[in-house]
Parts: sequence; structure tokens; C-alpha cells
Amino acid sequence: MTAGTTVIIRYQTHPDAADENSRLVEAVFDSLSELKPHGLSYTTYRLADGVSFVHIAHLDGDENPLTTLPAFIEFQGDLAHRCRAQPVLSKASAIGTYAPNQ
Repeated sequence: MTAGTTVIIRYQTHPDAADENSRLVEAVFDSLSELKPHGLSYTTYRLADGVSFVHIAHLDGDENPLTTLPAFIEFQGDLAHRCRAQPVLSKASAIGTYAPNQ
């Protein structure tokens, strides 16, 4: 992983909001696939409990292209109401990465 900033965001949605949350996250990834912003690596996981989500974002620079993405703005719009446990953001430092040649 290159130098930059990595953040991990964790939260839990209400059970009846988890599918809608997934739909909104998928829309963000659809937009990212179209725009292909540089300097961003972004992954989201829905954990086995069905209501916990983990987002991992790595930014190579100071600008976060997510903040201006309409689908991301929509995702964040009522996130607080969808959540049972509010988002917790933590900065992280990579110790190592393994990814086989694809």
C-alpha cells in the first residue's frame, strides 16, 4: 500500500435498514466504477451478522473524491437514522499487504 491516509469506518444498522444501506453502498460503487477517481482505494464489507458494516478507504492525497460523489452524499444523507450503532472512524497504518498476481 502506498503512503497516504487509510481510514476504517464501522457501524451497525437497524435490522430493517440493512438492505437499504447495502443498496446505497452499491450505488456508490456503481458511481466509482463509472468515474474511476484516482488516488482512492475503497472497500465495504457487510459482516455475517447482516447489520454490521466496515468501510476501508485509502487516499493517496489530501482530497477525498467520495465527498463530492452524489451517490455517496445520498448514502450519508440519513445514515444516522439507519444506524443502531453510529459510525466510528479510525485512522489505520498498514503493516503488510498480500495480494497474489491476478
